[in-house]
This record gives sequence, structure tokens and C-alpha cells, in this order.
Amino acid sequence: MIGDRQAQFQFYKLYSKAMYNISYRITNNEMDAEDVLQESFVSAFKNMQKYQGTASIGAWLKRIVINTAINTVKRRKMELLPIEEQAGVLELEEEDDSELFLNVEKIRDAIQKLPDGYRLVFSLYLLEGYDHAEIASILKISESTSKSQYNRSKKKLKQILREEFLYDG
Repeated sequence: MIGDRQAQFQFYKLYSKAMYNISYRITNNEMDAEDVLQESFVSAFKNMQKYQGTASIGAWLKRIVINTAINTVKRRKMELLPIEEQAGVLELEEEDDSELFLNVEKIRDAIQKLPDGYRLVFSLYLLEGYDHAEIASILKISESTSKSQYNRSKKKLKQILREEFLYDG
């Protein structure tokens, strides 16, 4: 595929939409997601000879996209909150959420409203399927920080969704 423009185009067509979605979930910015997508494919094409076949080529590309997106977010001076810091997350009472009707758009919008650190860990864990040890390694944080960020992201997401529901309702 190295140098074969038609093969590269087919590869791009096959994976670009999924990789853009991953990039967007991490960067939370359309222009950054597009830049990450382009940078990732250029990197993949340049490094195709390094692909060893130990994982599917899609998984290999996904790893490139995730690393590139994380680096983009870090360049924006993303700060993960220390475990001790509460960062204004409200403790919500346990309530019956059966009345809380949510559609996919509301959930997607609420995820986008999460602070970068929360959204990043939330996306990597829940949407991309990484465990906390892998996330800790990728983000160079402790596993307990990853778990803490994930738990806080769930609480914050619930808070955002309740506020949206109250204002829309």
C-alpha cells in the first residue's frame, strides 16, 4: 500500500468515518478532529512498513488516531484534576431516573460539555473500550486517577443531563 494511491484511498474510505468519530469524541472540536484524522492517516501511510500484523490494521490505525488526538488535547493545555480536588462536581441524590427521557443527541451534547479530562477518560473507557490500566498508560496518569476521572465524569454527565432535562422539560 506504500505509494499506491488507489489502495491508500480505499483504506481511507474504509476507516475515515469511524476514525473521525473517535477523534471528535476525544478532541471535542471539529477542526481538531479533522486535523487529527489527516495527521493520523499521513502517519499511518508513512509507517505502514512498521505494521506488524499483531492486531488488526483497523486497531493499529485506531491507536494512531487516539494517540494523535490525545496529543492534540494536551497541546491545548488539558489538565486532569488531581484525585483530591472536587472541581465543583455536585453530589447528586439518588433519584428515580425513569422519567428522564434522553435521546442520542442529548447524550452526545452532554458528553461534549464535559471538561476535557473527564471527557477523555470517559470516551477511552466507555466508548473505546480501554481499561483503566491502559488509560493510565496512555495518558501517563495513575490508574486511580483514571478511575476517579471516570467516576466524576459519570456524575458530571448525570448533572448535565438533569439540568438539560429541567430546562427543556
